Amino acid sequence: MSSRTKHLLMAGVVALVLATGACGGNASSAADDKEIKIGAWYPLTGAVAASGVPQHAGADAYFKMINDKGGINGRKVNWIVKDNAFDPQQTVQIARELVGQEKVVAIVAANGTAQGEATFPFVLQQSKVPILNELGGAATWYTPPRPGLFGVQTLYEDQAAALAAWVAEDGAKKVLVVHSDPAAFVNVAKQVAPVLQKAGPGASAELLSVKFQSTDYSPVIAQVKAKKPDAIILILASPEAAAFLKEAKLQGLSVPAYGYAPTAAASTLTLAGDAAEGFRAVQLVRSPNDSDPSVAEFRDAMAKYAPKQQADFIALWGWTAAKVFVQIAQTVQGPITSQSLVAAYEKAGNIDPGVAPVMSFSADKHLGTRAVQKVVVKGGKFESQGDFYTPPDR
Repeated sequence: MSSRTKHLLMAGVVALVLATGACGGNASSAADDKEIKIGAWYPLTGAVAASGVPQHAGADAYFKMINDKGGINGRKVNWIVKDNAFDPQQTVQIARELVGQEKVVAIVAANGTAQGEATFPFVLQQSKVPILNELGGAATWYTPPRPGLFGVQTLYEDQAAALAAWVAEDGAKKVLVVHSDPAAFVNVAKQVAPVLQKAGPGASAELLSVKFQSTDYSPVIAQVKAKKPDAIILILASPEAAAFLKEAKLQGLSVPAYGYAPTAAASTLTLAGDAAEGFRAVQLVRSPNDSDPSVAEFRDAMAKYAPKQQADFIALWGWTAAKVFVQIAQTVQGPITSQSLVAAYEKAGNIDPGVAPVMSFSADKHLGTRAVQKVVVKGGKFESQGDFYTPPDR
């Protein structure tokens, strides 16, 4: 090869490298100037779609509202959502697509404990992309805090502690905790007794296990009546809680019933009908029926951006996760990157979404809140009782 040919070849390579670098730099700069690309996974099909669809609709409505108002500091939110059918393996593949192909700077307001956890090695550890405000979670996610993982959902264990404090406050001494049989439900149910016992002498909690997804609660109610509790706590899915309430009314069981957040759902009211009247539960957010301006904003946005979706608790969960992200992202000065978002979360104090508890994060505290809201069914609707409160330590 002649020296002239070598020179021309080298010049071509240098020009190509420079052109590629310039193109990549411009593309990155343009994307940062115009949009913030984030992603999420949801069960939009399958058995858990009843939860995934409304949660997605709530978050999507908030992002659309923000974009119509100019976005986040002038940048539009490009929220890329993929259906994982609530399957951890599919979620891992989706995570690779979102991070590797779509180049999202964060996973935001996604859904699922096992599903999210399956992605941690690739997303959090290998790619250093944060996972922010995922619905679900466990105490091990936040103790100790994991780099890049931040949450806004009060843990189920703390919800159980809040219920224990509530029944004790109402004077209950003999409490029966009716729970589904999978280990995750059992663990939550076990959190009631320690708090109840601390609340006063003579208080006790007994567990009653029910096969997961049971539809016939006739024998269960018979067992409950035989135990003669003065309060019942339900750690069940919404359809099962509704089945319990219906059968309890049918058999004349009038003991007050309390439930953790998944039981406080529109589906519980629909399935249980008037048997749900008086049912008490803790929630992650205010009742979507409240007159509070922040809740009214949610209802208005749902009517505009998701008119076919009911503005219920689950939609409000998604709305909250999206809103907290936007409030924190708005504090970033300069480019929105994975690193700048993590830094912003680590110093985000007193984030008030209005519809949910005030949240604070730090480098040592990655779960924004432990607080819950009391809600009670009155006139066929859930109504908020009082304000958000933090349950006692377990």
